[in-house]
Amino acid sequence: MTAEHVNLVESGRLSDELETLIDIGKALTSHLELEDVYRVVMDKVGNLLRPQAWSLLILDEGSNELCFEIAISPASGEMVGTRLNADEGVPGWVVATGMPLLVPDVSKEPRFSSRSDEQVGFETQSVLCVPLVSNNRIIGVIQLLNGVGQSQFTEQDQRILATIADFTAIAIENSRLHQQVSSLTITDDLTGLYNARHFQTLCDYEMERASRYGNELSMVFLDLDHFKQVNDTYGHLTGSRLLKEVGALFKKVIRVVDHAARYGGDEFVFLLPSTSKKGALAMAQNLLDTLRSTEFKSDCGQAMKITASLGVATYPTNAYCIQELIKLADESMYEVKRGTRNNVISA
Repeated sequence: MTAEHVNLVESGRLSDELETLIDIGKALTSHLELEDVYRVVMDKVGNLLRPQAWSLLILDEGSNELCFEIAISPASGEMVGTRLNADEGVPGWVVATGMPLLVPDVSKEPRFSSRSDEQVGFETQSVLCVPLVSNNRIIGVIQLLNGVGQSQFTEQDQRILATIADFTAIAIENSRLHQQVSSLTITDDLTGLYNARHFQTLCDYEMERASRYGNELSMVFLDLDHFKQVNDTYGHLTGSRLLKEVGALFKKVIRVVDHAARYGGDEFVFLLPSTSKKGALAMAQNLLDTLRSTEFKSDCGQAMKITASLGVATYPTNAYCIQELIKLADESMYEVKRGTRNNVISA
């Protein structure tokens, strides 16, 4: 092969790499959902660098662990979601130093950990690992294992992967910021539940779906009993903290398919798709029982018991539209408040 032919081959490869990197940049900066970002990275890394296996690990600063968000390998199904200590192996060293690491032969590398290989039955021979850095902060790593068609990764591979990592880190941070902003517009900042405005959007959507498919749709209104006395006795800071704790409690109790919102003050509302009146009454009773059995505390450590008044209504058993469903559930709740409180009533 002549020198001229070699130069032409190298020139063609550089052109392909540049075109691919431009495509990566455009693709990553156009996606705001994390799943889309991960999918783009997965496709482009595999096509350009052709490792036998590779993974994207994100740093969980709360637990100081690296979590496998993407794992492409013969044992990928076993890797996704698993975790490494943030100081473990080659990825841990890259996180600790913020520097890329190219390991031609892992048998001669003391920083390499074989624990993941042993878990999934994979044999790592060479490693290329680069950090994901955003705003001078390490948020994760991309790790390649065993280059296909070559015995080792090269410094050129490292430069390409570092460029991909830069694009990826920016895309991940943009996605996180987008999610935070989106969350602020639809959630109540105190309880973390949906706010009343977004809840109305969910109501319209679920009512249309229930009407189209002939499903039932139930609603539960809940008002905490005598909560004004909590604010008057212990102060609004205690009251706000308790509302936050109640919101967290509700999140644990409801099903994944249910929607919970803070409707205002100490009033909450729950939308239950594909749920009969009987099912809604059981769910409402469970909410009430959970409140009754939970011991809350004032800021001075005094035990406090919290109960609630709950009203239930169901489409199409009670109501013919979403406005009627809201009205009847709300009226049922107020019937409890005018009576015994600490109870559940259905329309």
